[in-house]
Amino acid sequence: EDEQIVAEIMKRRFFPALITHKAWEGFHFAGHEIRITEATDCYGAVVWPSALVLCYFLETNSKQYNLVDKNVIEIGAGTGLVSIVASLLGALVTATDLPELLGNLQHNIHQNTKLKCKHQPRVKELSWGIDLEKNFPRSSCHFDYIMAADVVYHHPFLDELLLTFDHLCKNDTVILWAMKFRLDKENQFVGRFQTLFDLEVISNFPSLNITLYKAMRRGRMKA
Repeated sequence: EDEQIVAEIMKRRFFPALITHKAWEGFHFAGHEIRITEATDCYGAVVWPSALVLCYFLETNSKQYNLVDKNVIEIGAGTGLVSIVASLLGALVTATDLPELLGNLQHNIHQNTKLKCKHQPRVKELSWGIDLEKNFPRSSCHFDYIMAADVVYHHPFLDELLLTFDHLCKNDTVILWAMKFRLDKENQFVGRFQTLFDLEVISNFPSLNITLYKAMRRGRMKA
């Protein structure tokens, strides 16, 4: 079953018939052809399999997780694929990442959502753990969903990442988080995450070493 679903997910990706000076990949989600411009010299500007897993889940579970008119923030949006798919599914999306990635992120989102979405998505800078209250004040920022794909890997900002999840998440916010398991240090983040949030495994793909989680603040999952 794992291999069958993974094969279906990977079939959503296609490549240009002719190689041009601009590197891009294509994807089929939410009834649209999505073209993503990448930069192979930067981890944040490449589409990783975790993003495809999350996009496939959003599309195939759109009744249970109805995104229409929902306020969604994606952290570590990278190329913007998840934000684009959430927007095409009707959400009001804020796509965030580091300053150096915002140009490519804005390009991809504008190219793939203009005149196609109920709500035009926004792109905003978010450096994990920095100026959170200034840029995303708790009193006025409320997100129905926080989405994250492959934000846990070998980087020195895991403390700041956890702080960012904590700041953005209200009691009724749902976190949808796709994680690829790599090294023990990064994997230990899951245990630390669970000190603040209840975790539920939604999907597991051993062949990709990827797990898709749903999370809410501790004590809120059943409620």
